[in-house]
Amino acid sequence: MSGERPVAAEREPAGLGAWSAAALVFGSSAAVLVVELAALRLLAPYFGLTLETNTLVIGLALAAIAAGTWAGGWTADRVAPRTLLAPLLGVSGAAVALTPVVVRGSAATGPGALMLAATLSILVPGALLSAVSPVVIKLRLTSLRETGSVVGRLSGIGTVGAIAGTVVTGFVLISRVPVSAILVGLGVLLLATSVLVQAAGRRGRGDLLLGAVVALGGLGANLAPSGCDTETTYHCLAIDADPDRPTGRTLVLDGLRHSYVDREDPTFLEFEYVQAMASVVDTAYPPGEPIRAHHLGAGGLTLPRYVAATRPGSASTVSEIDGGVVAADERLLGDDFPAGTDVRVEDGRLAIDGLGARSLDLVVGDAFGGVSVPWHLATLEALDGLGRALDDDGLYVANVIDHGPLHFARAYVRTTAEVFGEVALLADPRVLAGEDGGNLVVVASRSPVDVAAILDRMAARGLGWGALAGDELDTWTGAAPVLTDDFAPVDQLLTPYGA
Repeated sequence: MSGERPVAAEREPAGLGAWSAAALVFGSSAAVLVVELAALRLLAPYFGLTLETNTLVIGLALAAIAAGTWAGGWTADRVAPRTLLAPLLGVSGAAVALTPVVVRGSAATGPGALMLAATLSILVPGALLSAVSPVVIKLRLTSLRETGSVVGRLSGIGTVGAIAGTVVTGFVLISRVPVSAILVGLGVLLLATSVLVQAAGRRGRGDLLLGAVVALGGLGANLAPSGCDTETTYHCLAIDADPDRPTGRTLVLDGLRHSYVDREDPTFLEFEYVQAMASVVDTAYPPGEPIRAHHLGAGGLTLPRYVAATRPGSASTVSEIDGGVVAADERLLGDDFPAGTDVRVEDGRLAIDGLGARSLDLVVGDAFGGVSVPWHLATLEALDGLGRALDDDGLYVANVIDHGPLHFARAYVRTTAEVFGEVALLADPRVLAGEDGGNLVVVASRSPVDVAAILDRMAARGLGWGALAGDELDTWTGAAPVLTDDFAPVDQLLTPYGA
């Protein structure tokens, strides 16, 4: 019939082969997630490992994916798509490789520059990489009849790539490779892919300039100070020597001073909150009398060492989620690892379930993610487990950090009071009055807490902290919420937007 067009035979698109298309979509989607997870690690020393940091990074990554996908499709309809692939991959590679030096360099400039650098370090490479998929789809389409199958197949491959990038980064790369090396390595890989795409398309050599940029970026990233001796699974870790005390060392996690140890004298306590906690222990348990203790969070093992030194024969277990912190303690303390102390790499909340009923005299809570107690250790259910594990006259002593209106500290005290009949709060008077932020130590027991004795002991150490207990503490706590596994907005309480 002369009025009908013959149906064109299906043909291999001239723009890009099926396997090449799948590889590009898979790889670019995986790279977006590698950048996202690495950014979380890179930004933690400056913003903390908080819910807000995670929300910011995830939100920016999703915005980059949305913008890049839309812009890539729009551009592919107006520009020869084959000419777009190499520049997208090359420029994104340069941006990824430069990320460590840009972020760490901007941190020294100020919070505004840091926030801008952090935002661009996720948006720019994320958008460029996300633009690859619609460009590839455009190259693979030969007729409207196959739109669904081509788009569906390549979208599925992109999703699998994103999953692969997430799994490989979270389970393999972060635990074995420094964050700067991950980003620089990914940038180089993207550049190499860009060159291959250009060569396959017989294009020019414009990526040589990008290669130089990436090389300089990688060099700068490796030379730029990161503040880390080690990048562990959870932290940027450093051990700083004390210039005023040859045997003193400070364990720094994500830029925050977490623990101080004297390698020769386990009874030397530098931090005020540790002195307060030790004062509680000293007033509750006579020196030389062994106790059974469990510690949530290892830090520099300061209190386990103090307990072992002042109460020989004590048995302590320590739950520390980050194996890198435990390895740092082994390097730091060597043969001076506390006697009778069993340090376990485990989540503290999971460890609570394994504690025997009435098996402990003391529980010390000193676990932190950034500047906050991990939310799942601050809930009524977690504290119930600790209460069951403590003997009738046992003590729970916890370190808390809060600032401003102290919403989290008030909620934590209120929650603790739901489990233990006797609760006291120790802190600098300015902190208790809400005039300043800092450490607060919560003391809880089923038996009466001798607050006067604790105050005397702290004063003997030269520590000018005060205390709240009884009705005075109830008034201070006010109408703070009880934290539960179903409702524990710890990060929001620490950052009171509406205050």
